[in-house]
Amino acid sequence: MTRPTSPSTPDVLGYDEVLERFDPVLGLEVHVELSTHTKMFCGCPTGFGAEPNTQVCPVCLGLPGSLPVVNRVAVESAIRIGLALGCDIAPWCRFARKNYFYPDMPKNFQTSQYDEPIAVNGTLDVALEDGTVVSVEIERAHMEEDTGKSLHVGGATGRIHGADHSLLDYNRAGVPLVEIVTKPIVGTGARAPEVARAYVTALRDLLRALDVSDVRMDQGSLRCDANVSLMPKGADKFGTRTETKNVNSLRSVERAVRYEMTRHAAVLVSGAEILQETRHFQEATGTTSPGRRKETSEDYRYFPEPDLVPIAPSREWVEELRGTLPELPAERRKRIQAEWDLSDLELRDLVNAGAADLVASTVDAGASPAEARAWWVNYLSQEANSRGVDLAGLPITPAQVARVAALVSEGALTNKLAREVVDGVLAGEGEPDEVVAKRDLAVVSDDTALYAAIDDALAAQPDVADKIRGGKVQAAGAIVGAVMKATKGQADAKRVRELILQRCG
Repeated sequence: MTRPTSPSTPDVLGYDEVLERFDPVLGLEVHVELSTHTKMFCGCPTGFGAEPNTQVCPVCLGLPGSLPVVNRVAVESAIRIGLALGCDIAPWCRFARKNYFYPDMPKNFQTSQYDEPIAVNGTLDVALEDGTVVSVEIERAHMEEDTGKSLHVGGATGRIHGADHSLLDYNRAGVPLVEIVTKPIVGTGARAPEVARAYVTALRDLLRALDVSDVRMDQGSLRCDANVSLMPKGADKFGTRTETKNVNSLRSVERAVRYEMTRHAAVLVSGAEILQETRHFQEATGTTSPGRRKETSEDYRYFPEPDLVPIAPSREWVEELRGTLPELPAERRKRIQAEWDLSDLELRDLVNAGAADLVASTVDAGASPAEARAWWVNYLSQEANSRGVDLAGLPITPAQVARVAALVSEGALTNKLAREVVDGVLAGEGEPDEVVAKRDLAVVSDDTALYAAIDDALAAQPDVADKIRGGKVQAAGAIVGAVMKATKGQADAKRVRELILQRCG
């Protein structure tokens, strides 16, 4: 029988003390919504944000007499994910019914894969911020369908406890999912939270490169369930785990793992036992709260789905799909390091900023490596930090950044004006050229207009003009500043200086 935690037991133990007493064990389950046009077993559309319950049919609502049909593109995406992770692709697999009651499961079961997944035994190498590489073993990747959404109205947390009533939206029910499950991750010690975040980051980058999902964690198309347990130092048996469900940001994955390690340790040190349960991560506090007691596989009463035939991908089909794999992120980074002559530290800075692939795409769109790095690593990284989002979450594309860089190279924009153009794109004002036109940001390149502004500035500062005429060319800076102010910063300062010196003989 589980002993309750004593009222005097602290909620958490200090992190250093956790590591002195225990070894953490992680298990990460990542759910990926595939970017297919239709659902897993029917022809309903999968677009995000539609009016509630407008993308449903008898099949995804589980109405009597309706029969499912497998989405071929979803199967292809699952195979490509498995291949990119180095998995073995099963020559024969099938779907099963996972039985449990939830209001957002219209059929009262989920069509998933149980003991016969489509892909098994892979690996993903994960680079930490200091360059350390951790090889994470993948147990399986299997296909299933997503559930609907519950909206709990009233109450302070948005959860069912304390809510006045709940609303159900079945649009998401039946959307294709691939669940990627790691084997137990051991030996990470103090870096366990960092490893968890780095793994989800690397997996997200891989999936984005495969173009099988938009991997929008803020919209739920990539969600992580973080399993955590602790083993006392010297033990050889895993502890009881908890599963923090549906963590929807990279930062939150790291915070949730760290918090659960400190919470588990406090419970164990007090002499109480860990409950095997699901937990919910609270963004505001960085803590977790109890969900439901965790079932075992027997509780789900799996049995083969009788309405779907097994899937038996031929070797020829698998090899054909292998040929469609793009250059994967790790390979791409090695290539660009060589092509751009980057040091290991420079490449690591790019990767740690989440900018490597964005910079590469910007170069592909026409910018130079130096221009692309300057934009993403400097100005746009600051903007992402101020907004509290990842670089990839900014509303600007590599192609748009490349266009801004081109406008600067052509002399149509100064660096200062270019930043204003980028701000306009981030604000949703359109493409770079549209922002230039709307904000009237083009560089003043008409020498006649510049001479007029220069003459006005010289007339206003005759003593400065005399110094310039007397050979003190450094005094031209004051006139340049006045002209830049008069032109609202839309003149090329170098050209203005040339014209001032010409004017002053």
